[in-house]
Amino acid sequence: MPNRLADATSPYLLQHAENPVDWWPWGVEAFEEARRRGVPVLLSVGYAACHWCHVMAHESFEDAEVAGYLNERFVAVKVDREERPDVDAVYMEAVQAATGQGGWPMTVFLTPDKEPFYFGTYFPPKPRHGMPSFRQVLEGVDAAWRDRRQEVAEVAGRIRADLAERAAVYSAGAHHPPADADLHQALVALSREFDDRHGGFGGAPKFPPAMVVEFLLRHHARTGSEAALEMAVRTGEAMARGGIHDQLGGGFARYAVDAGWVVPHFEKMLYDNALLLRAYLHLWRATGSPLARRVALTTADFLLRELRTPEGAFASALDADSLDEETGQSAEGAYYAWEPGQLVDLLGPADAATAARLFTVTADGTFEHGTSVLQLLAGPDDFAEYETIRARLFEARAQRPAPARDDKVVAAWNGLAIAALAETGALLERPDLVEAAERAADLLLAVHLTPDGRLLRTSRDGRAGTNAGVLEDYADTAEGFLALYAVTGDAAWLQLAGGLLDTVLKHFTDEVSGALYDTADDAEELIRRPQDPTDNATPSGWTAAAGALLTYAAYTGSDRHRTAAERALGIVGALASRAPRFIGWGLAVAEALLDGPREVAVVGPVGDPATAALRRAALLGTAPGAVVAVGAPTVSAGPAEGSSEGPPEGSSEGPTEGLVEGPAEDGGEEVPLLADRPLVGGAPAAYVCRHFACEAPTTDPAVLGERLGVVVE
Repeated sequence: MPNRLADATSPYLLQHAENPVDWWPWGVEAFEEARRRGVPVLLSVGYAACHWCHVMAHESFEDAEVAGYLNERFVAVKVDREERPDVDAVYMEAVQAATGQGGWPMTVFLTPDKEPFYFGTYFPPKPRHGMPSFRQVLEGVDAAWRDRRQEVAEVAGRIRADLAERAAVYSAGAHHPPADADLHQALVALSREFDDRHGGFGGAPKFPPAMVVEFLLRHHARTGSEAALEMAVRTGEAMARGGIHDQLGGGFARYAVDAGWVVPHFEKMLYDNALLLRAYLHLWRATGSPLARRVALTTADFLLRELRTPEGAFASALDADSLDEETGQSAEGAYYAWEPGQLVDLLGPADAATAARLFTVTADGTFEHGTSVLQLLAGPDDFAEYETIRARLFEARAQRPAPARDDKVVAAWNGLAIAALAETGALLERPDLVEAAERAADLLLAVHLTPDGRLLRTSRDGRAGTNAGVLEDYADTAEGFLALYAVTGDAAWLQLAGGLLDTVLKHFTDEVSGALYDTADDAEELIRRPQDPTDNATPSGWTAAAGALLTYAAYTGSDRHRTAAERALGIVGALASRAPRFIGWGLAVAEALLDGPREVAVVGPVGDPATAALRRAALLGTAPGAVVAVGAPTVSAGPAEGSSEGPPEGSSEGPTEGLVEGPAEDGGEEVPLLADRPLVGGAPAAYVCRHFACEAPTTDPAVLGERLGVVVE
């Protein structure tokens, strides 16, 4: 019989709906049941594309004997970390503090008051490699609960107190926004961790550092640092040529199990690919690299082909596992790996030899059982031949059993995809990508945005979930809307971003310190309110919000939003030299703050080719975090509430303040950045401002590009 998870919308929870374990979803009822029965809670956290989550489920949660013991002695709660990142964050922090490491599946034992007292990740069905079996863990925890309850209570109390102390560190807020010296120290620290042989940072397992690459590109653009550019370029090329990059279908796997990017952990996540799409686009913009351009386009095509849902948004992930046709069993990487004989059967001996050489398919293999993960270690001599072979392999692979898709739509990750696709479509002249970004944004508005302006985190099949949006949902969705405004000129996206950021200021911000929380002030109360400024697989909600606030302030002149961004960035200076790999997006936002960011107003008829040429030059600019507004010139209605009153004395010209009244050309609100900026000699013109001072307007795209760090041909 299905258990209580049968009515869930989460694909991960539904994967466990047929388990003999009597699972409960996270909620008040589960903890009330534990209190009524006087038993502890087993909290198991994972996600649908997690390979080791599947392994533990098959070994333990599908075992009737283990399930019987678990049901008798515990209340079992299953959580999808992608639906409830707040629950995951709080207990993962406890796991890492207690064990020095973390990961998924996460296994935590709680009191009925939600206090953790014993932790782990994956536990095998039998003792091995120094790990106890899952059954042994259950028996040990049960014995401690029955016989040493006071000791359990003391451990739980110490852990809760430790978590409270950690929260106090972030809330102290006694930091100033990072200065140039802080960012230089971050660069120095990154150079020490840079893998000079393989690119990237640190050793195995190696994760794609998209946010650090963004910082390096922005630092190079602002300072001219060749060291920063070299680390970004070498990392980008190494990943693009390695097995972590899907050489046939585009897109990237979650991480590489080795230091050389050869063998990936094969799950493909929306957030990784959205972040890497934008990073490769910006790498192309900075260097003109054909490889970076091709990777950006194939990654965008992967998103549209394999992750776009029928409703127009983007699904969360593709599984690491798929059916191995030879064994009939589910296996990690079965969809992606190749043997030399398979190439011969498909291509014939001559083309198979060429394919093996191009993609490093060897008799010994680079993966398991003599199979190889495709790499492209050198550029092909004959690109047409390479494309023909790649297309034939791709078509053949499409006939294999495909990995399962987690088709849950997460607001934050769709915001990242919207930003990446909008920019890529504009810069690489692919209007279909911009249209895809707009359609995904429309889905978020129709399904995830509630009438009172709050966001819901997830949806599936066009139906909203019940979990409230967390900080990253508001920040990344606002980032996506701001990118759409820059690309389309539709001021409605700017207005919508402003509404989301007002919610951030009202419900997620500590008014005293300026620190940001991951959950709203009216969210479910956990053992502590989660708060973390460091990046994980995605930008932290904290630094993502700082970036969106800074961009919105540049568009509108709002002093309130800029001040909030500066206060939030204070933590970046404290972490810049100590943990730069884990504050990459905060460093990238800090680069924008130090550079201005520059405010570019392109005034002219939207359909005019001269206006379009100026807009393209502005979007191609590498100046960190530059904002671009395009439209007909307007007349200012004066400062808006909460904005600054004007430029400091002595500046040549200040940013226009607040939102002005009156219909725009597209029927929406006027954009402050465009106000009081006339045409020049009747021709479209571009105005570039930074630090409350503006340069003379120009009608020449080449001059505009030079001012923004790019050569426009």
